[in-house]
Amino acid sequence: MAQYKDREGHLKVARAHTETVVVEDQEHTVKLGVFLSNTKSRRGKLAADKLQQLANLGLDWAT
Repeated sequence: MAQYKDREGHLKVARAHTETVVVEDQEHTVKLGVFLSNTKSRRGKLAADKLQQLANLGLDWAT
């Protein structure tokens, strides 16, 4: 998510957007839009520390 925000300057991610990330020299495709949509709809079940991490990235719905 931080990679997307650094590149695009915002976190208004389309639901169909996929992001390629590199972890330990391996590329992985992440369905970022689906992740954010699902997380937002289930935010009531998230732990406070997870919500705070999302808020720190700039997601206003996580506050």
